[in-house]
Amino acid sequence: MFMGEYQHSLDSKGRLIIPAKFREELGENAVMTRGLDNCLFLFPQSEWMVLEEKLKTLPLTKATARQFVRFFFSGATECDLDKQGRITIPQNLRDYAKVDKDVVVIGVSNRIEIWSRDRWEQYMQEAEDAYEEIAENIVELGI
Repeated sequence: MFMGEYQHSLDSKGRLIIPAKFREELGENAVMTRGLDNCLFLFPQSEWMVLEEKLKTLPLTKATARQFVRFFFSGATECDLDKQGRITIPQNLRDYAKVDKDVVVIGVSNRIEIWSRDRWEQYMQEAEDAYEEIAENIVELGI
């Protein structure tokens, strides 16, 4: 399981060091794609395969399902960790997430999220302001 928050920077070639605590579980091969809330999702290959199977079951007849699958898969790319524990973030994904230099890498259970530091700070401020309301709403989900 991935958890925690880490501050990192991209190098001039768009490479990001994956936190050491995440590397073993991530493995040598991973898949990165556009995430929700304008971040990037990074999945271990095994988790990506589980998600892929679930997305295959979405009905082709529903426009929103087609749109989501297109958006999700068209941005996906395989990532290999180098010997220093880095991955290269493709330019199209850096543009999508507005990731240029300062980034935040967070663990979210079965995936890693990569955020622009500015966007993460803004997101966290908004979430903090609504934390109690969010907590009340998720009780309805059985948590």
